[in-house]
Amino acid sequence: MSTVASDMRAPSARQGSGIGAGVLVALGAAFSFGMSGPWARGLIDAGWSPGAAVTARIWTAALVLLVPTLIALRGRWRVVRRGAGMIAAYGLLAVAGAQLFYFQAVAVMDVGIALLVEYTAPIAVIGWLWARRGERPSKRSMLGAVIAFAGLVLMLDILTGATVSGVGILWALGAMVGAATYFVLSGRGDTGLPPIALAGLGLLVGAAGLTIAGAVGILPMAWSTHDVAYRFGTVPWFVPVLAIGLLATALAYVLGITSTRMLGSRLSSFVALAEVGAALLFGWIMLGQLPDPLQAVGGVLVLAGVIVVKLGEPAAAAFVEPVPEHPIDTEPPIDTEPPIDTEPTASHTG
Repeated sequence: MSTVASDMRAPSARQGSGIGAGVLVALGAAFSFGMSGPWARGLIDAGWSPGAAVTARIWTAALVLLVPTLIALRGRWRVVRRGAGMIAAYGLLAVAGAQLFYFQAVAVMDVGIALLVEYTAPIAVIGWLWARRGERPSKRSMLGAVIAFAGLVLMLDILTGATVSGVGILWALGAMVGAATYFVLSGRGDTGLPPIALAGLGLLVGAAGLTIAGAVGILPMAWSTHDVAYRFGTVPWFVPVLAIGLLATALAYVLGITSTRMLGSRLSSFVALAEVGAALLFGWIMLGQLPDPLQAVGGVLVLAGVIVVKLGEPAAAAFVEPVPEHPIDTEPPIDTEPPIDTEPTASHTG
């Protein structure tokens, strides 16, 4: 059975600080991912198709991580061959699939509903861990899931009667599967692949998949070299392309995989909900889109949901150092020769 990064770690003196560091790394990944939408929106408004924007994003990140990936894989190519299937699934589902299905959903339905369906991925992760590994979530974890889900409903502001497309829901569910695959595969601890190598190989496979999808006409491709306008000013087209590729993809995937291995799939997937809040924040900074009070309440609920999920994590059993069943040479040696000195001596008690 494959191993997902343990969600039930043995307590240690450094566990609290380790989890705290993992949460900070996960928040860094969420904020990095969250800035991709505003950067991409500028490109789309300047004449780029969503498919072209995401393909440029993935290729930029893949090329940036190519050299670090090759360095990290020195002497580990056997591990790559052994994990080729997992790497392909990660690249095609967690990278290309999640992006492609999400943009297909957006093409036929409201963006908020599509994103909401995709962000049910943490609940899917809980279900997967329950079905696959028998890790039954606690009632508190389930309550946290409900609270976080309710917060997302408010943050995405979909309570205004938007129409729902059945085909769009199917595409969004495909994006949700891709996002859940990202959390589960990122947390596997038995691959032998460093986080940067898994990110680099997955992005390379995903970039190739998106390119093929564009070449056969599944993913519309259109781009422009016109300047791109944001709230803070106008920039050349390559600035948002590099920002999306370097910060919102290369850095984000490395931080995301690292945090998932530090925290486990369940907790890291819920911390990643902060990406929605980050997207709203960058949307305000870069595009002047202010969240309304209802969305602010939703952000508080998402944070509360993450805290409740953490409180619902099962306590790990304490680690006990194994003791040999039959100790060897634990008694002091017994003198068989008579002492030379016949004077009485103090008895040896230790």
